[in-house]
This record gives sequence, structure tokens and C-alpha cells, in this order.
Amino acid sequence: MSTITANTLVAMQHLNKVYPNGTVAVQNVNLDISEGEFFCFVGPSGCGKSTIFKMITGLETHTEGKLDIFGMSPNAARKKNEVAFVFQDHTLMPWATVKENVCLPLNLRGVSKKQQIEEAERVLELVGLQDTMMMLPRELSGGMKMRVSIARALISRPRLLLMDEPFGALDEITRQSLQQELLHIWQQDRSMTVLFITHNVFEAVYLSTKVVVMTPRPGKVESVVEIPTPFPRGDAFRTTPEFSRLVGVVSQHLKHG
Repeated sequence: MSTITANTLVAMQHLNKVYPNGTVAVQNVNLDISEGEFFCFVGPSGCGKSTIFKMITGLETHTEGKLDIFGMSPNAARKKNEVAFVFQDHTLMPWATVKENVCLPLNLRGVSKKQQIEEAERVLELVGLQDTMMMLPRELSGGMKMRVSIARALISRPRLLLMDEPFGALDEITRQSLQQELLHIWQQDRSMTVLFITHNVFEAVYLSTKVVVMTPRPGKVESVVEIPTPFPRGDAFRTTPEFSRLVGVVSQHLKHG
């Protein structure tokens, strides 16, 4: 049973999701996520990871149980503009400049142009793309497009950032580079909580404070593995015995699930 505390950002109690066709996507999930955590979700395809994320953002409704975000319903939390989502596909508008893409969330909220530009400059510098403001998506590499997508999510200064396999389509060198950048961004503002879906156990162990291991459908939480290695974590961490041990622990839980 979960234990909700004052700094619990996401609370799931006996959470279930059954689709109209009878498919049980998520079953009896109990999980609390505290402010400043970096949770990675791993599990086989179709185990409900993305469904949980969609319920957190209010894109899907749960069938049974309780789901609180910041102590309120997912829809109410979304209206506060404190939850941001990064998908596997960068979902950039191809006809718009980098600046226009990044500013979109603020533009939709009616924020002044001056503030939009200031915030765009801030987040693009965070992701190392401060010189790309007037470029179009077609002029960017795959890794750069994903950086722009992350910058767009960060421009609203979210308390909760959800990322659904954002690096899955990238080559390994670009992927590891973005992993380091993401950790750097998160460490600069440890009040931001990150939830990250991946099929890559190595990525999960490298990034997270805790790894949530899901079972095959119906999706349940098989275990939550704590990753106690302190931050910052550089490339050297990937070659340590502790890294290998933790990858083995998570892998064993996946097999048992």
C-alpha cells in the first residue's frame, strides 16, 4: 500500500484501466512519486506504461482506483500548466521556426512576445541550441529536433515532466549525449520531477533515482528498484561494477514479471 506524504506529487491507489473492448491495460497499481524524483518505467510492450502516463496527463481516464496529481485530479493539474509531456516523436510544426515551436505553449496562454522570447532563449541555452532560433525543423538533425521538443516542454517551467521513450529512435552516441544533458537540466532544478518510459534497462539505471518494473498485460508494478548512486553521473558510471549490478537487478525483475 502506498503512503502519501506532504511532498507526494503523484499518488496512485488501486489504479485500474479497462478499455471498452474489455482489455485490462493497468491493474491495481499502487505508487507514490515524490517531488524531485527521477522515475524510469520499464517493461514489455503493451504493459501499460504509456497508459499510466496518459492517465496522469488527463488524456485517458482511469476505470477504478484513485489518481492524484499535486493533490488534485489530472485534468485540474493539467489546467495549472505544471505538467509537460515529451513524446518519442518530436512533434514539431515543420513550417515553424525553432523559436515558434518552443514558444507555442506560452503563445497559447497569451504570454507577451517579450517574455516568450526571453523564456525561449533560456530553455534553448539549457539544451545547447541557443543559435538555432530562426532555423526550421528540416535543418536540424534528429538529436537536435528532440532537444527542441524538450525545450518546448521546459518553457512552462513544469513541476512534472513526462517523457515517453524520447530517445528511442536515436543512435547510441546521440542517445547517451542527451541522457547526460537531461540529467544536467534536472539537477539544475531538483524541484522538477521526471517520469521517463524506456525499453532500455541501461538507460533506466543511468538516469533514474528509482526504476519501476512493470509486468506484461495486465500491467502491474512488479517492483520498484532504487538506484542509490549519487549525482552527477558521468560516462564513467556506465563502466562500474555497481552499474552492472543494478542493470542485473532490474533485468532479473523484468524476467520474473
